[in-house]
Amino acid sequence: MLRSPVIKGRGTSDNRDSRFSEFERESIDDGWHQEQALPPRKTQLDFESPRSIITRNDSPDLPFSQSINVYRGCEHGCIYCFARPSHAYLGLSPGLDFETRLTAKPDAAALLRKELMAKSYQCSPISLGANTDPYQPVEREQRITRQILEVIQSFRHPCTIVTKSAMVERDIDILTDLAADNLVRVNLSVTTLDKTLARSLEPRAASPDRRLQTIRTLRDAGIPVDVLIAPVIPVLTDTELENIMAACVQAGAGSIQYLLLRLPREVSALFEDWLASHYPDKAEHVMNRLRDSRDGKTNDARFGHRLRGHGFYADMIAQRFNKAITRLGLNQPRQPLNRDLFRPHPQQMNLF
Repeated sequence: MLRSPVIKGRGTSDNRDSRFSEFERESIDDGWHQEQALPPRKTQLDFESPRSIITRNDSPDLPFSQSINVYRGCEHGCIYCFARPSHAYLGLSPGLDFETRLTAKPDAAALLRKELMAKSYQCSPISLGANTDPYQPVEREQRITRQILEVIQSFRHPCTIVTKSAMVERDIDILTDLAADNLVRVNLSVTTLDKTLARSLEPRAASPDRRLQTIRTLRDAGIPVDVLIAPVIPVLTDTELENIMAACVQAGAGSIQYLLLRLPREVSALFEDWLASHYPDKAEHVMNRLRDSRDGKTNDARFGHRLRGHGFYADMIAQRFNKAITRLGLNQPRQPLNRDLFRPHPQQMNLF
């Protein structure tokens, strides 16, 4: 296999075929190849009009049963992203296509309003960003997440947000209003404090320092902020675990959780290629540690195992995390988000 060259600002240059492709292509080193930087690839945005916008799940591993994802693909380009394989359903590559060929749902807010007004609707917190980031760069112009939050605000509906972006500060006016009634909780994902590592690992996400500043900004506005250390990557970021936790607590995080790296389907080959390009001296060690916690594989899809792993290495990470939690006084019981204020028919403004 030929190691993929690096494209500045992208997580990968590998655009391997999806598992649904009739043919699968591979780049082979025939001795004539000369590695060179590839030109930047612009982001393409298409649009779709789904019939519904709320996705429901009954997974015992997830703390929510309803979610909304207004974008397919994610420009942040995180090489480890578990959502990459979903691009295969569009006939696109989970590799470079995932971070450059995006799809937006401009009717999302109207669809949400319609679904919340249905007589059969049962109020339960909605998670924004469970699959792809609701505040990725294209949101600056599209403002679909902003529209979703405006609907949630008018219905007084509880929601949670997961993001790696400082752009969440843009909507601080809505979030402050929701937070006053215990209707929102923001989850900032922090993977590393190392700027150099972050630049190649999550090329278009906010820098580590900027995410810590976002935690402070939201906290100062009275908006509850939790942190997800997601994922903990063996060898590359696991040594930072306690330092990340301490920095997030100092910034104002109310609670912290972590997820151990998992590499479903095409993500495994993409991640290994990234390791070979950026950290060739650590690549074997990283993958061996990961397989130690996944029964010799790079992913374990079983409920109860896929998010934390098991075995000696996974247990060691869990013990370190729990000791740090105790030392920092974190993860005290929190009040559930308020469902009692939900109104299926929001009040209309008086014209007179």
